[in-house]
Amino acid sequence: MISYLEFEKPVAALEARIAELKQTASQGDVDLAAEIRRLEMKSADLLASTYAALTPWQKTQVARHPMRPHFCDYVGSMFSHFMPLGGDRYFGDDQAIIGGFAKLGDRKVMLIGHEKGNDTQSRIRHNFGMGKPEGYRKAIRLMDMAGRFGLPVVTLVDTSGAFPGVEAEERGQAEAIARSTEACLALPVPMVAVIVGEGGSGGAVALASAERVLMLEHAVYSVISPEGCASILWRTADKAAEAAEAMKVTAQDLLGLGVIDRIVKEPVGGAHREPELMASALSAVLGEELDALSKLSSDKLRAKREERFLRIGEG
Repeated sequence: MISYLEFEKPVAALEARIAELKQTASQGDVDLAAEIRRLEMKSADLLASTYAALTPWQKTQVARHPMRPHFCDYVGSMFSHFMPLGGDRYFGDDQAIIGGFAKLGDRKVMLIGHEKGNDTQSRIRHNFGMGKPEGYRKAIRLMDMAGRFGLPVVTLVDTSGAFPGVEAEERGQAEAIARSTEACLALPVPMVAVIVGEGGSGGAVALASAERVLMLEHAVYSVISPEGCASILWRTADKAAEAAEAMKVTAQDLLGLGVIDRIVKEPVGGAHREPELMASALSAVLGEELDALSKLSSDKLRAKREERFLRIGEG
């Protein structure tokens, strides 16, 4: 069952009416097929027009939708032969960042990403996708392994930010994030990063410093959350919508600024409405990107990475 966001209430009302008519039709001899079709067309048009005109704050809400597909969902629908590898060989195994060997079609890859969880228990286990130092050090270890085995790296980024707890700072959170970013930039193999939901702060950059950075159509990517920005600038999180507008967090804005390289279109109504269709589209795009990058040498890949990041903000 779909969980509706605040701005989707008109769509929710129509879809509830359609469900009611279908139930009535199934229980009696009244032919309601024509009315149901009319309302379904009206609902589809309303959904399409609503999602075609989302504000940055509404896109932020879509990116955070509790039913939006996460890392494990994409692993199940896009990849095969996934072999998770655990631990950073220093402290422990962080469940907010998962990675391992996988196959995308016939391509062998090293797959790494944030996992938020999809219910209360799993969200607590995965720490809501907020990585700790051992998570980023695990990512570094897996990227080093990918380089040694000549495997391209694919990362699926979906985090509100790195975990800000005292214990994470005590274990070197900033240093781990910096070294993970460095490991991305130094990779001798192709790397494609995809912002599939939230791309928050250094916790996202640490897995997204690739030569090709993609974003799903309704994902967001920013140095701080809109609420955090509003709290700093206006001393209240109530101004989050204004902050989201000013921060240019959407894929469309970031493509124009050169921060990302490509937008992957989502199904009408967001990835959470048709996750299998979303996975199929993303799989095809990743295949295209990896095929193009496979033709480049290690030196060219590193130069391409350096060039794209130095180019951001020019003009």
